[in-house]
Amino acid sequence: MRDLLWPKGGWSRAFQYVKHRVRRLPDTPERIARGIWVGVFTTFTPFYGLHFVAAILLARVFNGNALAALLATFFGNPLTYIPIGLVSLQTGHFILGSRAENVESTRSFGGKFLDAWRDLRDNLLAGYSGEEVDWTNLMTFYNEIFFPYMVGGIFPGVVTGAVGYYLSVPIIRAYQKRRKGALREKLIALRKKALKSDDETHRPH
Repeated sequence: MRDLLWPKGGWSRAFQYVKHRVRRLPDTPERIARGIWVGVFTTFTPFYGLHFVAAILLARVFNGNALAALLATFFGNPLTYIPIGLVSLQTGHFILGSRAENVESTRSFGGKFLDAWRDLRDNLLAGYSGEEVDWTNLMTFYNEIFFPYMVGGIFPGVVTGAVGYYLSVPIIRAYQKRRKGALREKLIALRKKALKSDDETHRPH
């Protein structure tokens, strides 16, 4: 749990690792960037625990690099999920013209989430215990949080994903060009070394 909230080396080092892996992916800059767009967009959806699955599916739909999409879901982490959630939720209620009751704080937000899971658990067990089924908390969570979050996450998700796309394309293209140049120079140097070694081998003594 500690490594999940604060990875070894800190989030800065983890970000550098993800950036390094993304730049070295063997694909076109455009496909990698589409994967990044998809991964970032996915973090603005309320499907917690399924972001990897959603990223892979959307990467196939938009012809993006699936691995880049998975790596880009790193944008959603314990440091960003709270502002992402609040922005998406407020935007959703603004679009729908509705208002969330008692979800102004992170604590009450988490309370409604736990109440919904408790409803789901108790009602599934009710089939075996014979107790009365009550979906009140789950419906409250859906109406006040899940659906507004899903609607409200679309716009900021698209905008943030687009920013990631347009920033990453030139960076990835420049990196790949520089890397190809470095590999070409290394290959030329190896060829020169091989020719020199061959000349010395066949030189008469």
